[in-house]
Amino acid sequence: MSKKPEEIKEEEVTEEVKETAEEAKEPTLEDELKDTKEQLLRTAAEYANYRARSAKEKEQTYSNAKGNVIAEILPVIDNLERALSGEGSDFDALKQGVQMTMDGLMAALEKLGIEQYGESGDTFDPNIHNAVMHIEDETLGENVVCDVFQKGYKIGDRVIRAAMVKTAN
Repeated sequence: MSKKPEEIKEEEVTEEVKETAEEAKEPTLEDELKDTKEQLLRTAAEYANYRARSAKEKEQTYSNAKGNVIAEILPVIDNLERALSGEGSDFDALKQGVQMTMDGLMAALEKLGIEQYGESGDTFDPNIHNAVMHIEDETLGENVVCDVFQKGYKIGDRVIRAAMVKTAN
C-alpha cells in the first residue's frame, strides 16, 4: 500500500532517515570494546575447558599405564602364591619355583621396556652407578666395577635406580 506523496508526513521521512543512518554508522568504541570483551570471555572459557580436558586425559593415561604394569606383574604374584601354598615341598623344588618366578618378573620388566644393568667388570659411570666402596687392586683396570650390591634399572636413557657398586682403582 503505497502512499501518495502528499500523504507522506515529514515525521515518517525523518524516522526513515534516522534508521538508515543508524544502520550505516560505524561501530562505536563501546561496541568494539563489548565485542572484544565477549571474545576474550569465550577464549578464557575455551582455555579453561582445554585445561580440564588435558588434566583428565593425563590422569586417564597415568591410570592406564599403572593398569598395564600391574597386568604384567600379576602372573608373577600368582606364581609366588602357588609356590607358598605348596606344603611339604623340598628345597630344590622351592628354589626352582622361585627361579621361575624371578624369570617371569624379569620378562615382565623387559616387556615394559625396563632394562637391568650393573655387572662386575663394567666400566664405572657416575651417571648410572652409585659407588659405595672403593678398593685398590692391581689385577683390575681403571674405574672398573668389581662388585655389585644392587642392580640398576633404567627405561631407555632414564635411570630408575642407580646400580650400587664397589669400584677398583
